[in-house]
Amino acid sequence: MTKRDYYDILGISKTASDAEIKKAYRQLALQFHPDRNPDDKSAEESFKVASEAYEVLRDPNKRKVYDTYGHAGLNGGGFQGFSDVNDIFSNFGDIFEDFFGLGSRRRGERSRKGKDLGYQMHITFEEACFGVSKEIEVEKNVLCPDCNGKQSAKGSSPSTCPKCHGRGQVGHSQGFFTISTTCVYCAGEGKVITDPCKTCHAKGVIKKTKKLNITIPPGVDTGAQLRVSGEGEPSLSSGVNGDLYIELHLKKHTLFTREEDNVISQVTISFPQAALGSELAVETLYGKEKLKIKKGTQSGTILKLHSKGFPSLRHYGKGDHLVEILVKTPEKLSKEEEKLLQKLAELSSDTLSKKSLFG
Repeated sequence: MTKRDYYDILGISKTASDAEIKKAYRQLALQFHPDRNPDDKSAEESFKVASEAYEVLRDPNKRKVYDTYGHAGLNGGGFQGFSDVNDIFSNFGDIFEDFFGLGSRRRGERSRKGKDLGYQMHITFEEACFGVSKEIEVEKNVLCPDCNGKQSAKGSSPSTCPKCHGRGQVGHSQGFFTISTTCVYCAGEGKVITDPCKTCHAKGVIKKTKKLNITIPPGVDTGAQLRVSGEGEPSLSSGVNGDLYIELHLKKHTLFTREEDNVISQVTISFPQAALGSELAVETLYGKEKLKIKKGTQSGTILKLHSKGFPSLRHYGKGDHLVEILVKTPEKLSKEEEKLLQKLAELSSDTLSKKSLFG
């Protein structure tokens, strides 16, 4: 099923400001918020779709990728939007309370999303043109297998912080006022680890290298980002994992350069080929293609091989392969070649003289 345009979902133009994007999402979030529409699957789906659009358009980097490559630029690494409303709440934090006072903590204590990770991937022209599946290795934190992120040893659990008594904050009196600050003893958690896990040393996570298969869609370019949902850092507060963002970079090609969806190359021909015309076999990303050189072709002429460029991510069809013709002037000539060129020069001069006198 084709995804709707994010700008259409929020009812805004492609030049909308950050304030306009936030205002549009606020109206939709208020209308379809699950607390206002209990057990309404249609409203929940509208809430998820609007939140997905807002997540992309509120972020300058994601918005740039979407404006350039559309959904394909975000989907190539497995971007699927939000899994459920709790996923939305953990991503957006306090935004709903800031908007209209509706809670983002539908079940107990608010969870926090894990940290996002980045990965730089270099691909060839051919891989960018036709798409490819690549296996990568990512070293990242995963939940400790012994304590499952709880940080305490098996059979034990955190204790209530003796300084803040579980509140996460402590009060300081200054004259008539009492100022609350984050408890430094428990870092605002309200709990302390008294019997730490020996495997992760109370960190809750361990380092691990994970192999991932990444699908790169046809037509991507340098700077495109792919999002792999849930493959970032884990959350230690029962939230969802962060995401992995893969930024693509095209390697230099020995024959080709790229300009948007077009491929550009150069072909050198001799003066006789340029003057008399010829037919060449030209290398393209799709194999060798015949290219007809017309009589009198000049150096610097651009010839086009239709639809032999990169597939368009936002539109149908493909770019073209543009071939720049370079006419080579010979540096050394045999005596016979010199005589022939001299004769040609005399004929050309004679023709020009006649045209000037009698034309």
